[in-house]
Amino acid sequence: MNIVLVEPQIPQNTGNIARLCAATGTPLHLVGKLGFRTDDKSLRRAGLDYWKLLDISYHNNFEDFEKKPLHGNYYFLSTKGGKNYSEISYRKGDYLIFGSETKGLPSNIMERFKGSTMRIPMIREARSLNLSSSVSIVLYEALRQNAFINYQPCL
Repeated sequence: MNIVLVEPQIPQNTGNIARLCAATGTPLHLVGKLGFRTDDKSLRRAGLDYWKLLDISYHNNFEDFEKKPLHGNYYFLSTKGGKNYSEISYRKGDYLIFGSETKGLPSNIMERFKGSTMRIPMIREARSLNLSSSVSIVLYEALRQNAFINYQPCL
């Protein structure tokens, strides 16, 4: 699996996601203008000593990200997504793509990939879930479907 964050704005969320990616061996792609610097203390504190385990890539924009030789399906998470995230059959190497905490995914991306959009079910009154919580939910479902290949149990 791969996690892609498009223009994340909150360093603590990205730090938590970086730690999750490091702990699961999942590459992290940061796309576009970030709302913080990657040497931000909040970002590093959230990731603690996991940064050395992290496979991280930076992309200037989504078009730059798409130009890389990437293999796997793209799945876009949004409160406006079509399918429930648990209805997807994930394969190793797929890309789970999330928008910023404040704006979500850009409308041009949502329109272009509308057949690959997903959502996490929640009550109507709730606006959205925290970005790092959403990434955790979907990533672990994808890993579960792939039998947690290459993972050791924690003792």
